[in-house]
Amino acid sequence: MSMAFELSAGFADKVTSAQTTFRAVMQAMARPGTVQRLETGLQHVPAPLTAATAAIALTLFDHDTPLWLDDATQVATVTQWLRFHTSAPLVSEPDAAAFALIADPGAMPSLDHFALGSNDYPDRSTTLILQLGSLDDGPAFDLSGPGIRGRATLRAPLPADLLAQRDALAPLFPRGLDFILTAGDAIVAIPRTTRLVAQGDN
Repeated sequence: MSMAFELSAGFADKVTSAQTTFRAVMQAMARPGTVQRLETGLQHVPAPLTAATAAIALTLFDHDTPLWLDDATQVATVTQWLRFHTSAPLVSEPDAAAFALIADPGAMPSLDHFALGSNDYPDRSTTLILQLGSLDDGPAFDLSGPGIRGRATLRAPLPADLLAQRDALAPLFPRGLDFILTAGDAIVAIPRTTRLVAQGDN
């Protein structure tokens, strides 16, 4: 597959597609646990990126957003595509990143390796974008907190120890990590303010 082919895979209509994707991400953050479908219009993106992950990258990444890639996404076709379309600088340490792309959540570093922000600047934390096999199938989780009326339910194959690691960070609030889960053209947001519990454990 040629570099020219890979680099042609951006938004056909940059302004409209970026605006639509940004609104969907904001809606996902405002309503944690709800599945938002992105109309990306992307026909070809470099593996292993999904259409939703690629659309988020094209919308949110720029030269001021240091980016960390896991081993699964550290391939030439992905790094070339990201550099060309977003200009986001790639960093080698997770705690130096504004965003982290994780295509293999089961092998991701522990959460305390990422930037958690500070009490004065909690927004200076890493937003983790986790690619999953599905956002409507798998173990069931209850979500509660701001933006959720009562409880919301998420079914997804989250890493086994992710909940325990998130719980360990809770006392550090307002420091913490925000998550965007992707699968195909779908996204779900789990902000640091959201409580996430496996069904049957609460």
